[in-house]
Amino acid sequence: MFIQQLQTNPSFFFAMSITIVVSICLHELAHGFVAIWLGDRTPIESGHMTLSPFVHMGIASLICLFLAGIAWGAMPVDPHRQRGKYAQALVAAAGPVMNVLLSLIALTSLGLWMRFDSRRSGELTQPLVNLRYLLWVFGWANLLLALFNLIPLPPLDGSRILGNFSSQYNRVMSGLMAYSPLAILQISVLVFSIAGSTISPIAGRLAEKYLELVSGF
Repeated sequence: MFIQQLQTNPSFFFAMSITIVVSICLHELAHGFVAIWLGDRTPIESGHMTLSPFVHMGIASLICLFLAGIAWGAMPVDPHRQRGKYAQALVAAAGPVMNVLLSLIALTSLGLWMRFDSRRSGELTQPLVNLRYLLWVFGWANLLLALFNLIPLPPLDGSRILGNFSSQYNRVMSGLMAYSPLAILQISVLVFSIAGSTISPIAGRLAEKYLELVSGF
């Protein structure tokens, strides 16, 4: 359980908790801003254009985050109010794009810090060590979130992006949901579990390579 990290690795627990809460809120806001830009005022009318994690995530998601390290968010939008043939894809893609931007900001900040301040961790004060670690976790985790959300299975953003371009995909998914929603749920859980263990090292490697490029180390 993720909550055990509070005793065994408190730095990771707090860094991941901060990262996930901030990232989900900004991820959902990105969906909302693009939906509004495309003519859909549903995010405003529903009161979701806020930074509050209680609005975007809710109590249940926050509790699951702190206990199990699993969390989710939501941004209400109405595709029928959005302008443009590919509006749904643009709104859906805005979330993962935000995660990539957050990752680049965190890793670039950390890389430039390391480039111009060559002190090792043992030479830094504990608050600075914690900040460096937070930037690393923030960068890596947001890459992970971006890649994970692009998986083309409901309810992830990848399914809405693909669905906007492929009517056949929509028919298949609608048929499967109508025939056996439990089977879809089981398949999704299995795919998510496998993808999570696969995507995490990929995201870590990409983050490391980018940090090496920026820092010069």
